[in-house]
Amino acid sequence: MTGLPADLTSALDDLVALARAGCSVLVASDFDGVLADLVDDPEASRPRPEATAALTVLARAGEHVVLALVSGRDVATLARLSGAPAGTVLIGSHGAERGVVAPDGTLDARPLDLPAADAARLEAVVTTLEDVAARGDGAWVERKPTSAVLHVRLVAREHAEELRADALARVRALGVDAMLGKDVVDCNVVTTSKGAALTALGAETDAARTLYLGDDVTDERAFAALGPDDVTVRVGPGDTVARFRVPGTAAAASVLAHVGGAVTTSQAPRTGEPGP
Repeated sequence: MTGLPADLTSALDDLVALARAGCSVLVASDFDGVLADLVDDPEASRPRPEATAALTVLARAGEHVVLALVSGRDVATLARLSGAPAGTVLIGSHGAERGVVAPDGTLDARPLDLPAADAARLEAVVTTLEDVAARGDGAWVERKPTSAVLHVRLVAREHAEELRADALARVRALGVDAMLGKDVVDCNVVTTSKGAALTALGAETDAARTLYLGDDVTDERAFAALGPDDVTVRVGPGDTVARFRVPGTAAAASVLAHVGGAVTTSQAPRTGEPGP
């Protein structure tokens, strides 16, 4: 397990103490770049084995631990690629979609009904991004239920930045929210955010504290939306408003493993006491 900074470990232990005291805590994470290493083919993305193990422990940690994955991916794709354990809340499309992994491993998701005006704007965004992508060898457009994403990871670096700048300007001219992420331009026609989704889930579950790990621009919005006592963790480099930082996905898995291990250890019977 990757060693964690002492101040982060202390904050995680404080969160665990709340769960031990019978308070609900929300343990949430982004997927790509946090649980899974970034790869050129988004369909090839899978969580690190140690991240999967940590999620499994957390999912079994009891009623006071609410486990959630938060992603720009649609919930169906997030469920399929993450292999999240039963009971995990899945928030997709940057907060526009919500589901939960059922006991049999299937996805129980709320249906998404995109209003006609938003559907028309999404078509315009897709057309715009495809026009930009046609000018870059290796660029491509990913369509999601409420958004479209221009991918430039495989484009020559100097040309990729030109394409991103052009796409950003043209999509914003359509009146659509667009953000620059790691080798992407992410354009969402629905007004939502990971931060809004996390705070809503925290309120619904009466969470006394939230742990959230993220690695990109959209996660910065979530960090900013959470409270000063929440445990916000930036994974990897980049400017951040998060309270803590870890170097990469291996350390992110260690964060989750620390919480899961501490909660389950606290629930184990003491020596000489009968088990459940």
